[in-house]
Amino acid sequence: MKLLFSVFIIFLTINPPDLATLRENYPKALNNRKLTETMYKELSEVTVASDGVLIAYQGAITTLMAKFSKGTKEKKELFKKGVSLIEYAVGKAPENIEVRLVRLSVQENTPKFLKYQAQIDEDKQFIMDQYNQVASTSVKKYIKEYVIQSKVFLEEEKKLFK
Repeated sequence: MKLLFSVFIIFLTINPPDLATLRENYPKALNNRKLTETMYKELSEVTVASDGVLIAYQGAITTLMAKFSKGTKEKKELFKKGVSLIEYAVGKAPENIEVRLVRLSVQENTPKFLKYQAQIDEDKQFIMDQYNQVASTSVKKYIKEYVIQSKVFLEEEKKLFK
């Protein structure tokens, strides 16, 4: 019985976070320290061998942790680690629209002085070009909701997603 319980506990600890839950909670985390900390903890088991989408979310949440941390050194380290994870995810899955969306969302919401906006136009164009090829209705809905509220998409561009 102990062995079965141990296997169950190990399964729970290495089970990656559910993408549907990540998509639901990620936009809410921007202004919610507690949710960001919870997501950070949940994503801590994601490794470089994990799916690129999970790595991208791990990076994005890590950059949000920087927003909520206190010391300048800790903020800088968390932000750099998060950006590094996001860029790794893009390198691992450059054709994944959700990975590109996550990077765009971080770049759009990063203060200018941090100088992490270089790929905004590239990711925006990629999303506009690839949106109609997305097979998953949940991913398509998620992208649409992001684009509609985004400040980097022009009103005429947003009409393509309605």
